[in-house]
Amino acid sequence: MKNLVQNFTKQLSESLAIANKAVISEGTPVNNIVITGLGGSGIGGTIVSELVANSCSVPIISNNDYFIPAFVNEKTLVIISSYSGNTEETLSAMQQAIAKKAQIACVTSGGKILDLAKAGQMDFIEIPGGFPPRSCIGYSLIQLIKILVVKGYAPASIFSDLEKAIVLLEKENAAIKSEAEQIAKKLVNKIPVLYSLGSCEGTVVRFRQQINENSKMLCWHHCLPEMNHNELVGWTTRNENLAVLSFQTSFDYARTQKRYALCKPLFESLSSGVTDVVAKGESKLEQFLYLINIGDWISCYIADLRGIDPVEVKVIDKLKADLSNF
Repeated sequence: MKNLVQNFTKQLSESLAIANKAVISEGTPVNNIVITGLGGSGIGGTIVSELVANSCSVPIISNNDYFIPAFVNEKTLVIISSYSGNTEETLSAMQQAIAKKAQIACVTSGGKILDLAKAGQMDFIEIPGGFPPRSCIGYSLIQLIKILVVKGYAPASIFSDLEKAIVLLEKENAAIKSEAEQIAKKLVNKIPVLYSLGSCEGTVVRFRQQINENSKMLCWHHCLPEMNHNELVGWTTRNENLAVLSFQTSFDYARTQKRYALCKPLFESLSSGVTDVVAKGESKLEQFLYLINIGDWISCYIADLRGIDPVEVKVIDKLKADLSNF
């Protein structure tokens, strides 16, 4: 897993090359967009929706279920994201999108989804297979962006931001790993409490998933200002087993930043400590990729400290095997 994380910028460069060669139709204008997928394939939809929130002219919904929303019709763009191409929930959603005559585009490495896309002459982008899906967010995320750019729902300038992000991550590689290693020591054998200050909740969800899968630990996340209206009241008793970490960007709203500053002393007094990770870069994409990368490294270093294999997911494999009997 460490090798895969180390090669993140290489993956982004390869993904950019794939995007440049991909042939996607412009299609006809739509009223809404649904990006459907699960786990490492699904989180890209959340991140992309935040990335283009201020520029996309139609709403984008990230869907993580067997079913698609009732509003989906021929005026909906449904983007199918499944690394394996055989995710049963995503296949179910795709079949419903086909029945509803939605405009469909797929991002996958193969499987039944690729077969359906080819048979139905749908837009698709094929990405390299054979890796743990959670390690391939660079492949899937960039192709989601490609589809939105071609269809007119994201600015083409975002690819310039990607090129800058690759340079930034390569330059900061040693510093990112050093910071991640120190943070891992604070989180190991604790229950991480992860917070976003509003602009980048998708990267925090991604980090939670990586702690779950790579570090084999439970944790939770929440987002400001929403947590100020519910979870904040739960902070009443000191618990040394809790370790708070925030992801922050320069795009966080000023009053949300002030809210966090006011809450931070409370978190510090009732937990084992608070760590703030501040993204580097100028654009949203640069900062999001920076946070994804440092989060991935933290999860790997926690696995090292716990003496476990970050790659294996036996419990998920067992669940899939058991489901195949039904």
